[in-house]
Amino acid sequence: MTQKPCHTSVPQRGFVLVSSLLLLLVVTILAVNMFRSFGVEEKIAGNVRDKQRALQAAETAQQYAERFLAQGGTTPAAINCTTTVNANAGNIQVCTNPLPNPMSLPWQNAGVPIGDTYAPTVPTQMTVTSAIGPETYYSTPQFYIAYLGPSPSVNGGVVYQIDAVGYGGSPSSVAVVESTFLVQSSVTCLGGC
Repeated sequence: MTQKPCHTSVPQRGFVLVSSLLLLLVVTILAVNMFRSFGVEEKIAGNVRDKQRALQAAETAQQYAERFLAQGGTTPAAINCTTTVNANAGNIQVCTNPLPNPMSLPWQNAGVPIGDTYAPTVPTQMTVTSAIGPETYYSTPQFYIAYLGPSPSVNGGVVYQIDAVGYGGSPSSVAVVESTFLVQSSVTCLGGC
């Protein structure tokens, strides 16, 4: 007696097609989210880079002002600062009036811009333009040197406050730094004193 193979006829009714489409939908959603997260990460990286450029510009201006003071650059004498000058042209102000609010930009006194602008020239020129871009700076870095008076703890020392601001490629990427700088004259005995 020969046995007949037992075949049960269960209709498939497109189950494989439906499950394949669902799997394709899940993979598509994952891919879209992955590409979207790459775009967000690129924006974050760009913002961090722009923030670092602004900080470096501000620190460069601050270091220039500190070097000016360290080399005895207190002439002309401290004045009441009411304008903006170009430090690159050798015009540097030491101000008797403190900066009203370093975080309120642009720096102004009675509605008039104040401070010293400084654009580093070495090793490359700094491209400053109000057009927003990745390779440009939105504004020239500035610093403000305020004369605070004689040092209470160092005989013969003079204290200054230096504020500096730098921009990245847009007006929203800005960094403000501040330092207190002590200048003192000292005498060193090299022998036979």
